[in-house]
Amino acid sequence: MIKISTLAIGLFFSTVAFAQDDLINKVIKNASLNSKFEFEDIIDLERTSVKSQGSAGTCWSYSGNSFLESEMIKKGKKPVDLAEVFAARYVYLGKARNYILFNGNLGLGDGAETHDVMNMLRKYGAMPQEAYKLEDYGKGIVKSDEFQAKFKEILETYIKNPSPTKGISWVKDINNYMDEKLGKLPETFTYQGKNYTPQTFAKEVVGINPDDYIEFSSYKDSPYFSKMVLPVPDNWSYDQVYNVPMKEMTDIIDYALTKGYTVAWSSDVSEPYFSWKNGVAFVPNVDDLYSIPDERRKTLFDGPSQEKIVTEDLRLEGLYSLYTTDDHAMQIVGLAKDQNGKEYYKVKNSWGETNDYKGYLYVTKAFVQLKSTGILLNKAGVPKNIKAKLRT
Repeated sequence: MIKISTLAIGLFFSTVAFAQDDLINKVIKNASLNSKFEFEDIIDLERTSVKSQGSAGTCWSYSGNSFLESEMIKKGKKPVDLAEVFAARYVYLGKARNYILFNGNLGLGDGAETHDVMNMLRKYGAMPQEAYKLEDYGKGIVKSDEFQAKFKEILETYIKNPSPTKGISWVKDINNYMDEKLGKLPETFTYQGKNYTPQTFAKEVVGINPDDYIEFSSYKDSPYFSKMVLPVPDNWSYDQVYNVPMKEMTDIIDYALTKGYTVAWSSDVSEPYFSWKNGVAFVPNVDDLYSIPDERRKTLFDGPSQEKIVTEDLRLEGLYSLYTTDDHAMQIVGLAKDQNGKEYYKVKNSWGETNDYKGYLYVTKAFVQLKSTGILLNKAGVPKNIKAKLRT
């Protein structure tokens, strides 16, 4: 997910996005040299190891596939290191199609949503990392910004071609380009001595039914407990989610964790009160969250402090002012408390093991209520009283 730097024209039209490096650089200095937070895990669900997405804006695929791996563990299966670029590649193809059909009046780039991992699983299957080994995207010689620039150039060339018989030549051109830069997708592969296609691997090894999953967000100005198109730029597929009150979003997360289900979490993290280095995010009790004095910033992460009361109006204000955007996705894997007994969600990130908690951070419920753009989880992790309110 990529931070949006200009207003969208219409609902989902052309956008300008920060690179992932810009997002990380924006929060890297949000830290205290004398942080005294102490956390005790209350719920700590099993998951796979921390990965690094490098400079690519594919956090949605890393968090979404990590979520799938945890779902495999929950079902008693041996987890597989799933290939994040497999899902990303098919998303790029889908975004290219939309770009053509909308005559270039849509954003491109790396950004997408965690539901795209489920959508690609349903449509194309899945592949283990060992079968689609590309690790360079965003990390080595394949620079994501250069990749996306050429990707767009190919599509623009097609759009500007006036020939009525040009057909769908863009499909071959885009696939050839992705073969060159991302590696050619094998039609079949061997995993633990057995041959698979991506579809048979998804069915027989991953064993996840995408229809068993549900997504939520919270917008006060839309009907609650009904579906709506998630109004964020990276929702290129215009997927619908259930709209619930802010407080019920964290109630769902709490219940899911107690039942052993992790949660794929999409959120804004480009705020001075999100510290990747110290591994803490909370909502400070200041008058103006959008203009925190430098002196106050220096001490934000010294230790636990009182939080600002988050309201539905404050949340909506952030969404409409674009101080809350869909710039990152992670996985909620547990619940913890600090030395004062305050509860935090334990979150697995995809920026490597480069912070104080080796790739994890602790996030308050108030931060999740204020800054989340969406959550995705197993339907079995939704409380019955909330399920009963949902309108189909």
